Amino acid sequence: MDIIKEKTACFTGHRPEKLSSVVGSEGPALEMLKSMLFFQIQQAIEDGYECFISGLARGVDLWAAEYVVEMKKKYPNVRLVCAMPFEAHSKGFKGSDLWSLRNVLDNADEVVVLSKEYSNFCYKTRNYYMVDNSSRLIAVIDDFKSGTGQTVNYARKKGIDIRMINVRDYASEQCSEKYQNPFYYKLT
Repeated sequence: MDIIKEKTACFTGHRPEKLSSVVGSEGPALEMLKSMLFFQIQQAIEDGYECFISGLARGVDLWAAEYVVEMKKKYPNVRLVCAMPFEAHSKGFKGSDLWSLRNVLDNADEVVVLSKEYSNFCYKTRNYYMVDNSSRLIAVIDDFKSGTGQTVNYARKKGIDIRMINVRDYASEQCSEKYQNPFYYKLT
């Protein structure tokens, strides 16, 4: 399958344990983040994006990939590419994360394995692959001193369109008051 960069978007974001320290492991702030992620995927489709690349990490990457799987039912031209950092990537997945990963892989249009074995650089290689093959990055971020931050900074350097959802915007106690309208979103 050929990837058309101008019609391709990719994702970056934190794993659940990192997000839960800011927005909790459940509740309105986390649900708002997920709805903003869904909204950005819908917006990208409306903007003409047809291909989405997920790096298959637990948390944001898998949530985004599952949303794309759902969108494929409504938009038959939408495709999902999974960028697996190394062959045994799924070994550490358990429970609902493993189920989500299998669901995503079963419904992907293509799976690209970027390294045969784990290395210190396999995640960075995966992140750069996604940015190098996309014209938009959808990011859910709190900490710029992370792999997610590194991916956002690389996307900036490459000059691609970045749609950032700042986790701190949804973490406050006023979250449910500030965002009572479910269609409200804030990009930074």
